[in-house]
Amino acid sequence: WVGTAFQVTQAAGPELHACKESEYHYEYTACDSTGSRWRVAVPHTPGLCTSLPDPVKGTECSFSCKAGEFLDMKDQSCKPCAEGRYSLGTGIRFDEWDELPHGFASLSTNMEIEDTTTESTENCTASKWVPLGDYISSNTDECTATLMYAVNLKQSGSVNFEYYYPDSSIIFEFFVQNDQCQPNVDDSRWMKTTEKGWEFHSVELNRGNNVLYWRTTAFSVWSKVSKPVLTQLMYKWAQPKICGEDLKGAVKLPASGVKTRCPPCNPGFFKTNNSACEPCPYGSYSNGSDCTHCPAGTEPAVGFEYKWWNTLPSNMETTVLSGINFEYKGMTGWEVAGDHIYTAVGASDNDFMILTLVVPGFRPPQSVMADTENKEMARITFVFETICSVNCELYFMVGVNSRTNTPVETWKGSKGKQSYTYIIEENATMSFTWAFQRTTFHETGRKYTNDVAKIYSINVTNVMDGVASYCRPCALEASDMGSSCTACPAGYYIDRDSGTCHSCPPNTILKAHQPYGIQACMPCGPGTKSNKIHSLCYNDCTFSISTPTRVLDYNFLALAKTVSLAGGPSFTSKGLKYFHHFTLSLCGNQGKKMSVCADNVTDLRIPEGESGFSKSITAYICQAVIIPPEVTGYKAGVSSQPVSLADRLIGVTTDMTLNGITSPAELFHPESLGIPDVIFFYRSSDVTQSCSSGRSATVRVRCSPLKPALGSLSLPSTCSDGTCDGCNFHFLWESVAACPLCSPADYHAIVSSCVAGIQKTTYVWREPKLCAGGISLPEQRVTICKTIDFWLKVGISAGTCTAILLTVLTCYFWKKNQKLEYKYSKLVMNATLKDCDLPAADSCAIMEGEDVEDDLIFTSKKSLFGKIKSFTSKRTPDGFDSVPLKTSSGGPDMDL
Repeated sequence: WVGTAFQVTQAAGPELHACKESEYHYEYTACDSTGSRWRVAVPHTPGLCTSLPDPVKGTECSFSCKAGEFLDMKDQSCKPCAEGRYSLGTGIRFDEWDELPHGFASLSTNMEIEDTTTESTENCTASKWVPLGDYISSNTDECTATLMYAVNLKQSGSVNFEYYYPDSSIIFEFFVQNDQCQPNVDDSRWMKTTEKGWEFHSVELNRGNNVLYWRTTAFSVWSKVSKPVLTQLMYKWAQPKICGEDLKGAVKLPASGVKTRCPPCNPGFFKTNNSACEPCPYGSYSNGSDCTHCPAGTEPAVGFEYKWWNTLPSNMETTVLSGINFEYKGMTGWEVAGDHIYTAVGASDNDFMILTLVVPGFRPPQSVMADTENKEMARITFVFETICSVNCELYFMVGVNSRTNTPVETWKGSKGKQSYTYIIEENATMSFTWAFQRTTFHETGRKYTNDVAKIYSINVTNVMDGVASYCRPCALEASDMGSSCTACPAGYYIDRDSGTCHSCPPNTILKAHQPYGIQACMPCGPGTKSNKIHSLCYNDCTFSISTPTRVLDYNFLALAKTVSLAGGPSFTSKGLKYFHHFTLSLCGNQGKKMSVCADNVTDLRIPEGESGFSKSITAYICQAVIIPPEVTGYKAGVSSQPVSLADRLIGVTTDMTLNGITSPAELFHPESLGIPDVIFFYRSSDVTQSCSSGRSATVRVRCSPLKPALGSLSLPSTCSDGTCDGCNFHFLWESVAACPLCSPADYHAIVSSCVAGIQKTTYVWREPKLCAGGISLPEQRVTICKTIDFWLKVGISAGTCTAILLTVLTCYFWKKNQKLEYKYSKLVMNATLKDCDLPAADSCAIMEGEDVEDDLIFTSKKSLFGKIKSFTSKRTPDGFDSVPLKTSSGGPDMDL
């Protein structure tokens, strides 16, 4: 009863007023399955007003305004921002960090202790990302702090952020996961240290749900080095032991046997009951804890990802190689240290500390195997750091099928934490070796024991019998057992929502290792088109460009063959001569790379009759070092150190810059014919220390009518080795085949005079001739003509005839006019006599014997034109003509 009375009393209170526009705002409802939504009015404070506007149908969920505009919710239209304000359009910017913005979350964990324990949370509660006004800062302790932000994109986009990361003792990761918790493997998650202050980082995002992760972890592991770290912590002296524990002030080994929590396993492994790490079975994945089956519509991305170094993995080994006699020593070259592996002390400073990883083979996606031109089978990426006080060196070498290792890259001196990626192009048993040498001086003893090399992580993709740290979407195939994963045909991408295969649009190529969504189809550059399986862009040796006066069409088929070029001689420090030899294949061949550079240095340790591993490079443009026979002592020269300068065509254009590659015109002698150079732009995926973006090459194709079809290749005069910086190579190819195709604008007609009734029209090329091929000159044209003498005679005859005819006509009309004038005068006189009261005439006007044809005598003489004028005079109003007469006595004229 009390409750009822209270409600009645409340209902009897004052009525709510109608809501004003200042008391509510508009919001959109969540999108339904059809992509539709509603606009509803939401009061700022519920219960203060009523009569809100009715919901109306909202814009499509994919609707967005452009940059510089905002969405006016009242009329649901885009309007320009007011002066002094800006808009990012479809983006959102966070630049005020007084507090954690809405949508962000900060978590912390302890990676050295089991995540399920209460102690983990208590130890790392305060280790989070902290907003500090203009920026947000991570932790610096040994906990792992993660900053997350989830966003749902209606279309593909990107995330850009500015970061400051000077401390290499902290591991900084940034990665993106989709709504199926699958990371975007196309981008490296390991951030590079910033050496020049704040730096920018950008990552492409796919349509749909994206979760952004910024994660940092700091470690301090020098106080305890575990070998191995299991349930029982044991301490041992690092080998070789170079210190005395009995000396004054020496420390003792800590007591072993202390129980401690097991460290995490590497991704793709799980922890067994006896605290050992075992690989997850195929079809499942893990982050280092428990194995999880891949969701429906996905498949495991197999590989090896080593980032926790508690024990040396079973497929890795370490040793020490003497830098003096090159003999192996029974010592450990690298030591595990929790979050990284580092070089041990060794017996001497010039020893090579060797670490080797062996991979049995690779298992690339089916779409990659179908692409014969895509040589990438897999890739290995590792994060490393060197700390040196002298001239230390870190070597990375690759071996195939147990053959001799080939050096791939070398780093000298101290290097901050950075990542390096090597593309694997052969499906074979591969060995990857890291060798660290503190100094190259042949001195015994240990002076630089603090100089070390560290490797933080090693990631190898597409490994045969590997493990998975995530599952990637796959195409679904219906079967009796349900849906199963299948490979899409080459050139088809996978739709994430439906799991079906769709062909890429024309003139686009598919990112074979990330074939998800239409955004995986990348457009080809200018002057190029895609091959049938959308794996590469190529030029079919044709090109066309419009100028203000005409259209220039080119056909470079005569330049499609492979050609070679040698640079100027170079000399080593000992005076030995060598050359840089270039091989080029410009266009055509359906995009197949035709240039081959090989390393034919004979390995004398291989028995005769057995084939050894010879490294060769196949590319559009490659380079090798040639040592002439007079230096080697062999009949033929030696080719070594092959390098790819161009393994993909970026585009063909007459512009000097394309996709960040520039072909400076001043490197070669200027063009003088007025026809622009056609430039082919290439790029290589080989990344080196000095060429962080890979190498590039440009080939200027120039019209030279005096050159033969094959033409001549030349290098820049100021850079005899084809490059001025070691990364960008430039070539000039002059040929008549580089001239535009001939068209009617390239010739003109010469008409001869008429000779013997025949006239000839001859077609000749304009000089100088600046075209080749195309149309041919029209044949000479012969026509019948008349000479000038003939036409002169015809003209005189016609003129004479015309004059005679006019004279006859003139006489005829004059005579006839005389008769008409006489008859008319007679009629007029007769009519006048009838009207006057004169006596009748005694006789006729013509007496007997007189001729009626006698000539009349007029009182006045008039010219021919005067007479004509008289006949054309007008009549008087009474119907009679007025004729002037003169009396016989010469008196005044009279008019009748």
